[in-house]
Amino acid sequence: MKVVIAGGVAAGMSAAARLRRLNENAEIIVFERDQYVSFANCGLPYHIGGDIPDRSSLLVVTPKRLRERLNLDVRTCHEVVRIDRDRQVVEVHDRQQDRRFEESYDKLILAQGAAPIRPPLPGIDHPKIFGLRNIPDMDAIKQVVDDGATSGIVIGAGYIGVEVAEAFRHRNLDTTLVELADEILPPLDHEMDRSLIYHMQHHGVNMLLGRRAESFRDVNGMVEVQLDNGDCLQADLVVMAVGVRPENALAKEAGLDVGERRGLQIDAHMRTSDPDIYAAGDMVEVDDTVTHERTIIALAGPANRQGRIAADHICGRESAYSSSQGTSVVKVFEMTGGGTGANEKTLQRTGIPFKKIYVHHNGHASYYPGTHPMHLKLLFAPADGRILGAQVVGVDGVDKRIDVLATALRLGASVYDLEHLELAYAPPYGSAKDPVNMAGFVASNDLRGDIRHWYAEAYPERTTIGRFLDVRTLPEFKQWHIEDAVHIPLIELRDRLDELDREVPQFVYCKSGFRAYLASRILMQHGFEDVRNLSGGISTFCLFHRICECCPHCPDEDSPMITYAEDRGVEATRASGKPVST
Repeated sequence: MKVVIAGGVAAGMSAAARLRRLNENAEIIVFERDQYVSFANCGLPYHIGGDIPDRSSLLVVTPKRLRERLNLDVRTCHEVVRIDRDRQVVEVHDRQQDRRFEESYDKLILAQGAAPIRPPLPGIDHPKIFGLRNIPDMDAIKQVVDDGATSGIVIGAGYIGVEVAEAFRHRNLDTTLVELADEILPPLDHEMDRSLIYHMQHHGVNMLLGRRAESFRDVNGMVEVQLDNGDCLQADLVVMAVGVRPENALAKEAGLDVGERRGLQIDAHMRTSDPDIYAAGDMVEVDDTVTHERTIIALAGPANRQGRIAADHICGRESAYSSSQGTSVVKVFEMTGGGTGANEKTLQRTGIPFKKIYVHHNGHASYYPGTHPMHLKLLFAPADGRILGAQVVGVDGVDKRIDVLATALRLGASVYDLEHLELAYAPPYGSAKDPVNMAGFVASNDLRGDIRHWYAEAYPERTTIGRFLDVRTLPEFKQWHIEDAVHIPLIELRDRLDELDREVPQFVYCKSGFRAYLASRILMQHGFEDVRNLSGGISTFCLFHRICECCPHCPDEDSPMITYAEDRGVEATRASGKPVST
């Protein structure tokens, strides 16, 4: 059997290595158009920023090593440029020798990935406007920085854009991040990325959200970027990070089926519309675990698994790829953010019924030094509590919780199952009631009717039917409170129930939601029929509504997490008692 693989890196090399482990006699040829066939592309921004000083550590394995260990015929700087399906041959361009030749195949695997989007804007061909896809891209960007660049602009605030912006700040560049949306990191809902935005501003990144780059021009060797509002920015270099598109030209020319999202259509075994041609990685469309829509997930983990499955099926095994849930995580200076499954935006768009809760638990036991509160958002089905998605933003222990929740979602678990997870606990690592357990408790309480929640986005339009009840301490209340809120500290509530009107809904709140939960249970058991607890408390409220104009600029001295007015005693909010909306 002869297998030709077009493309290396995650999907292609995973397929090649798995094929060899399953079939010692197969002839396996890998054509990679670039110089490097296997490298850690997720590490590229970190070499630019200096976190990974040794460039060679990004080179996972060389063609020579692949031949010695796996007997693979790996040819770099060779690009497959045409597929003749009838004859089962590919035309290959040897880019170093500038010659073309044909290679036959019994099975063909396409693993060409996705290319950075480079919009056709005026001046886009400026030599100091870069993408970041591979080692040569990284080298070119780093060379400009090493040569003394003092400023950089990043267009696009997805994972690559945010990571490059951090890398530029690590190299002391004046850094501006331009993003068309009013948010960053699309997998996160807006209230979940707000702390990360503030944190990037705290580290000196100029965040221009809701702005679009319209053109570029050279100004004395620098790049000038004109924005849609007429403003002009100048920098020594620009990195375009506005997304990627599947590399589908070769497949389309060969007549293979391509989906609505421009990715190749494949079955569960990674076969394309031609049973002798497989595809894997960023260029294919797969089923979304939650929505069951066809989607493209440009992540290394799914790409590796897909390459392995293609190899399995070629070798006669019935391996199948079920779906992708988009589990991801990103480092943003000292903070971390990420999630799994569907976000609220997606559930709203698809019309899938959902409920949500927020919890703000510490990364590990609060009495052990070095922990901080995290923001955890859990989305679940109203009917049975099945987990639909989760997002976590914080400082310590974020990745651990994302992975637990991703596993639970993959296995079809419900919020009731989260209550019973037995997770590792010692004070330096967690709490006896882990944040994942706490999310399960809160969500299960909601479904059982033990609590009813109200949400920050309901303020002010949908909260006029009731009264706000603030159950925090008097110092907290004086520092900041929702306008017209009744203040009764939790410890006084049982003795002051007569001060509340039982005929109107009670919108209860505290800092994180726990004291308000206790207060809500007291009220419900004393005959109050419409009691609602602010999910996530003021900690979540502040992610929707900046409660003072200085919020993005006043981090706590001891924590990289943003601390809001109720923690800092901002005098500006005492006078009005109103949130200042964004």
